[in-house]
Amino acid sequence: MKNKLHDYRKLYQKHELLEEEIPNDPFELFHIWIREIETNKEVDEVNTMNLSTVGLDGFPMSRVVLLKEYDDEGFVFYTNYESEKGRSIAKNPKVCLSFFWPRSERQVMVKGLAQKTSEEESTAYFQSRPRGSQLGAWASRQSAVIPSREYLQKKLELLEQEFDGKDIPKPVYWGGYKVIPSEFEFWQGRPNRLHDRIYYSKEGEAWKMDRLAP
Repeated sequence: MKNKLHDYRKLYQKHELLEEEIPNDPFELFHIWIREIETNKEVDEVNTMNLSTVGLDGFPMSRVVLLKEYDDEGFVFYTNYESEKGRSIAKNPKVCLSFFWPRSERQVMVKGLAQKTSEEESTAYFQSRPRGSQLGAWASRQSAVIPSREYLQKKLELLEQEFDGKDIPKPVYWGGYKVIPSEFEFWQGRPNRLHDRIYYSKEGEAWKMDRLAP
């Protein structure tokens, strides 16, 4: 039986994206957009992003992760280096990030290379996490097959006893990645599906801007 979704339609008309009104630097435009989303409280987690990698089996794989910081060089997230995504990045560091903010009818895609953050940066962020999250990083061999939920819970309980009253060190297999962009695409929904798509590509130290057909 077919489950048709033909009648899910939306009229996009909230904003426009015109070259003469936007900065030449894509990081600046990203900052403007994310601050607007944050100020207007349009989503619960403005830093939610989709991370796509090329898997070890050659298939692309996407999952939602959290952006933890960004600057005019790149975008940082943290994970287990031994996870599926970590092993995929080790083999092929080319990744894609995407952000979607439906109430503003906007999305951003970023292509770039993922590189590990320094041990000092990873440790500093790990120490800022809630204690439960720190213990979780030790308890879970992310992406590994486990026998049951109870197995995971028992492991956590043992770690709580082991580190009772002690600082929890960062696991050696856990840390950050910084995605250094080579391309950005900013998408703004517009009426009649004639959406605005502004594409930035890196040329040396500068950014080239083009408009793409919707």
